[in-house]
Amino acid sequence: MWSVLWAAVRSKAPYVTFPVAFVVGLVGSQLEWFLRGDTPPTAQEEKSISEQREDRKLQEIAGEDLTKVVSLKDKLEFAPRAVLNRNRPEKS
Repeated sequence: MWSVLWAAVRSKAPYVTFPVAFVVGLVGSQLEWFLRGDTPPTAQEEKSISEQREDRKLQEIAGEDLTKVVSLKDKLEFAPRAVLNRNRPEKS
């Protein structure tokens, strides 16, 4: 009898688990927004990840002087060394 019961539970598990998981997710989402005090943003208001990244980068470089760059001679010092220094001439 137990084997028949477990076989029935196993075969009907997706039909029971999906609605339960859906309700738990919906309640959790609504509870989160209630505790935060914000209303959920609509699709038109929400910015994409790439737009948020671009905005953050623009804010970071807003106060910097973009005309001051490192010369290529200085950048050569920090270039990764080739294997066994065979492809890079020695500095004199």
